[in-house]
This record gives sequence, structure tokens and C-alpha cells, in this order.
Amino acid sequence: MIYHVVPLAEWAAAPELPYAPASLDAEGFVHCSPDEATTLAVVNAFYRDAPRPLLALLIDERRLSAECVFEEALPAPPPGVAAEVRFPHVFGPLNRDAVTEVLRVAWDAEGRATGLTEGD
Repeated sequence: MIYHVVPLAEWAAAPELPYAPASLDAEGFVHCSPDEATTLAVVNAFYRDAPRPLLALLIDERRLSAECVFEEALPAPPPGVAAEVRFPHVFGPLNRDAVTEVLRVAWDAEGRATGLTEGD
């Protein structure tokens, strides 16, 4: 499983279409993370001010219709993530049937992501 972070409104915007975030046009791939701990580090580094609720899509990379390649973080991984961690990059839209679960990011009183939870 790989993880992708997205605001609920963005994920829900066009449920009949494959999901294609802005990074796909801008960078040529969809940013993902290899595990929950790395996902939380990414959220705390880059998504603290993102619209909420913030979701984490759990994606079975074997079910993706687009190529998924694990690559190093450039220029560097976010704080708390080891340099050797490779990030999954999906080189095309996410087909929604590859998403096996949708979790919400849980926050503490200081606005830091602390975990992923089930439910609406």
C-alpha cells in the first residue's frame, strides 16, 4: 500500500473521473508516501495549512493503471524521514478502484498531524 494526501473537497470534486491532482500537470506525477509514518511527516511539513478535513488515500499500487516508481525525495525528504526512504510517484491519474481505503488525518491541539483514523 502507498498513501496520498488530499483535501476532502478535492477528492470528492469529480468522483466519476480518475483523480488527477495539480502535481500531475505541474510535475508529471502524483506524490505519494510509502507508509503512515512518512505520510504524517509529509503532512506536518507541507499540509498543515491545507483545507480540512484532510484525507489519506490508501492505494494498492498493484491495481494502478499508471506506472508507480519509487524515487528519492528531491531536494530532501521532510523532517523526520530518513534520507534512504524512497517515495512512490504515480505517473498518471489515480484510478479510483486502486484506492482501498480513505482515512482522515487526526490533529493535535498544536495543529500537528498525529495519526490516520477511519470514519467520516
